[in-house]
Amino acid sequence: MTILDEVERRRGISAALVYPFMRSLMESPFPAPGKIIKVKTFLPGAGNEVIELRRPTDSRLEHVDFDSLFGCLSIRQVIRVFASLLLERRVIFVAEKLSTLSSCMHAVVALLYPFSWQHTFIPVLPGSMLDIVCCPTPFLVGLLSSSMPKLKELPVEEALMVDLGTDRFIRQMDDEASLLPRKLQAALEQALEQRNDIINQDSDSESDEEYNSLNSLVSEAFIRFFLETIGHYSLFITQNERGERVFQREAFRKSVASKSIRRFLGVFMESQMFAGFIQDRELRKTRAKGVGSLLSSPVFCVWRYCTNTDL
Repeated sequence: MTILDEVERRRGISAALVYPFMRSLMESPFPAPGKIIKVKTFLPGAGNEVIELRRPTDSRLEHVDFDSLFGCLSIRQVIRVFASLLLERRVIFVAEKLSTLSSCMHAVVALLYPFSWQHTFIPVLPGSMLDIVCCPTPFLVGLLSSSMPKLKELPVEEALMVDLGTDRFIRQMDDEASLLPRKLQAALEQALEQRNDIINQDSDSESDEEYNSLNSLVSEAFIRFFLETIGHYSLFITQNERGERVFQREAFRKSVASKSIRRFLGVFMESQMFAGFIQDRELRKTRAKGVGSLLSSPVFCVWRYCTNTDL
């Protein structure tokens, strides 16, 4: 995101400034997480000045801006959106600015890690394609405020509509506050309040390191939620007589002592996100056997390094 901002800055002055900057960037060594590279600015009057570009310590959050999301929505509203996405409902974000809409959309999807949204995802839906919101299947789309008059004329089925400009729900199902287990939801709120406390204590401009630390705090709060609910899943992946890894679904759900978590799992386990997550874990050993030669190839090593992927 920082690089794109720098490219756009140069393009705004002259398109001729973009090429030398990108060439200099491509010739620089790819930094390890948390490390800095120095690149010549190529701005008028800058001479041989350089800018420092830091790669975030956690590359998974490299292009995520939780500041925008929590700047637009309160903690409770964010958690209710999160709960709606876990149950794979239809969610529409509305904002006046394109940048706000895009950054908030990508940030809310990042909250689902280690799961991935499996359905329609359009950060900014063009007005000409607005009919997509009438689709009966799950989706997560972003709309500019200018599309609202036309949206109100469409027969949109049950959906959560979130106004990023006013921190309110334009439409909702009225059960968003009760979708997650009550104790876990309270713990999640408390963990996220720590982020606000840190920001309020140090209102000065944050360094890159502090910014990444706050991003990690948010991500870890939601990961802790998943650890409390499905963290024991690996204990219920067994091998059958053919050597295939199989997930024992019902035994996994019944092993949870908390009734509220069991109820939540009864719904969440029916989602495509959960199914995809478990299927990936079931196939891991088989896949590794089938691509043994690929795992040691230089191309794969570079890809794994760049994506921070752990198989």
